[in-house]
Amino acid sequence: MMQKTIFAMLVGGALGFAAYWFIGCTTGACPLTSSPWVSTFLGLALGAMFGFKPKPIEQNAKPNADTKLK
Repeated sequence: MMQKTIFAMLVGGALGFAAYWFIGCTTGACPLTSSPWVSTFLGLALGAMFGFKPKPIEQNAKPNADTKLK
C-alpha cells in the first residue's frame, strides 16, 4: 500500500514539473507554474492525496450484549 502512495507521488511530481516545463509562465504572474519547485511540490501533494488509501474501520460481525437495545 505504501508503494502505491509513493508511486502516485512520483507521478504527481513528474506531472507537476511537466506543467511547469510546458505550461509555465516566465513573467512570474502565475504562482503555481512560475516556479519548478512549487509546481513539483503541488504535484507531489496531489499524488499523495490520490494515492493514499486509509485503512477501513473494522466492524464487529456480531454485536456485544452491552450494545443491544432493550
